[in-house]
Amino acid sequence: MNLLTLMASATALACVVTILLTPLAKRLAERFGVVRVPRVRDAHHKATPLWGGTAIVVGFFAAYVALRLFTNVPFDKSTPDKSVGGSADLLRHPIVGILLGALIVSVIGALDDMPSIGPKDAEGKSKGLSPTLQILGLLFAGLVAALFGARIEGVTNPFPNLIHVGPYLSLGWLSIPLTMVWVLGATKFFDFLDGMDGLAAGVSAIAAMTMGVMAAFSHNPDPAVALLAAATFGAALGFLRYNYNPASIFMGTVGSYFLGFMLSMLAVVGALKVPVAAAIFLPGIVLGVPVFDGLYVIRKRAVQGKKLTEADQSHLHHRLTERGLSVKQAVWIIYGLTFVTCLIALLLVWLGRKP
Repeated sequence: MNLLTLMASATALACVVTILLTPLAKRLAERFGVVRVPRVRDAHHKATPLWGGTAIVVGFFAAYVALRLFTNVPFDKSTPDKSVGGSADLLRHPIVGILLGALIVSVIGALDDMPSIGPKDAEGKSKGLSPTLQILGLLFAGLVAALFGARIEGVTNPFPNLIHVGPYLSLGWLSIPLTMVWVLGATKFFDFLDGMDGLAAGVSAIAAMTMGVMAAFSHNPDPAVALLAAATFGAALGFLRYNYNPASIFMGTVGSYFLGFMLSMLAVVGALKVPVAAAIFLPGIVLGVPVFDGLYVIRKRAVQGKKLTEADQSHLHHRLTERGLSVKQAVWIIYGLTFVTCLIALLLVWLGRKP
């Protein structure tokens, strides 16, 4: 089975499983009271079930594990003989670290969505896990992934004429804390973006598809990263069946954390290792919308003296609707911006390919 067929199979399987499981996730959320009651800053007007992200997580793992078990795709391009179950080094492999980290952030997100978890607000409603616990959990997930080898070990030297250390900048011991901070930032920024029907799922689908293309069509294709990206793309796409406006279910923190973590890791093991001068900027370009939206919000809250974790209506999707756009129009504008940034990233990779 060639790589493109493998990616198409992973996308289709993840999409189908997610579509089939989302109604079950909806019923479970309603049974346990895991619903989002409309708040002032929300775009929806009725209580809507959460936990849709659990279907995304299961859809992703079902597709990825099935394709790995029934094909002999190597874990990565540097170890072509290490297929699933074929080496004692398996438990020390970066891909295993990513999968474990994804499970960790999913559990954190699922707990944060539960109404019985965390302190209560003035109305007696759960506020979820405390920001401190969430931050520590995300840092721990990044640590796990980094210890297994999924870390920012270095980047291509973007200024070889100014920085005379060779074509590659090695980070040494700094790679682990830097990876942890990157995971925390990217995952939280993506969580910030999950504020309108279909927004986070659509943006993640576009970004995952882009990273899959990078992995598959680089001068040295990476099947493992391509498969991760394809399964992420398919799961996000399948969830849009129920989450596009008007949404019947939300992904919740479990979904936004899972997708944010996977995209941050795909950038680490994929985009950052593309051998072009612009590799250091590629993650910020592919994930440009959530990253720059998150930085804008943090800066504004800091200037206004607010807590960085205090929710408000300063996100891009809020600003668009305040200008009179509908939810669908705002979402499609952000889709378009994401598509443009991803095209720029692909163009940089194509221009930097070795002949």
